[in-house]
Amino acid sequence: MGCCTGRCTLIFLCTLQLLAALERQVFDFLGYQWAPILANFLHIIIVILGLFGTIQYRPRYIVVYAIWTAIWVTWNIFVICFYLEVGGLSKDSELLTFNISRHQSWWSENGPGCVRKEASMSGIKGLDSHSYVSVIGCALEYRYIEVMHSSFQILIALVGFVYACYVVSVFTEEEDSFDFIGGFDPFPLYHVNEKPTNLLFKQTYLLISPAGFSGMEGRSK
Repeated sequence: MGCCTGRCTLIFLCTLQLLAALERQVFDFLGYQWAPILANFLHIIIVILGLFGTIQYRPRYIVVYAIWTAIWVTWNIFVICFYLEVGGLSKDSELLTFNISRHQSWWSENGPGCVRKEASMSGIKGLDSHSYVSVIGCALEYRYIEVMHSSFQILIALVGFVYACYVVSVFTEEEDSFDFIGGFDPFPLYHVNEKPTNLLFKQTYLLISPAGFSGMEGRSK
């Protein structure tokens, strides 16, 4: 397969997915979003597997990658529904943190144009050591940033799925055609070498046998 083919395109898509997943993983770590962290970790592993399979002509690895892209699209659709509060979901819930903490997306306080202010809560009994954090001036609400991240992941995954199916079909056709001409069949090679080997043993037997010696003596007389 040449350079400007589906295989090279799939390599590029896997590389782009890997970079996008690493970028997303960094910000999910900063926001302590444990569910997305786990999902991103699995995604990175499968993408590396698909990239290796594409480079090394391993269709089975690419099939695993194609199956995972379908799961990855489903996960990102869920994330979009979560931040847009579709189907009874709430972006203020602790679902993405496994109810371990009340952290939200890192972009909620560090988005473009956001100004973070802390106000003391000393007037409230029992909360003297705490502070109230308010964020103002955000040019874009954090949930829309998360939605754009997930939408971009869905777009790349869908294109990657299409090219993965195409590359697997091409690899399969190449393997079938190579088998047809005897590329993986040692049987023709055995037949090619069989005749000279038999002739060699036959000549050796005639020379060593008594009949062979008597024939040689008759010729010498």
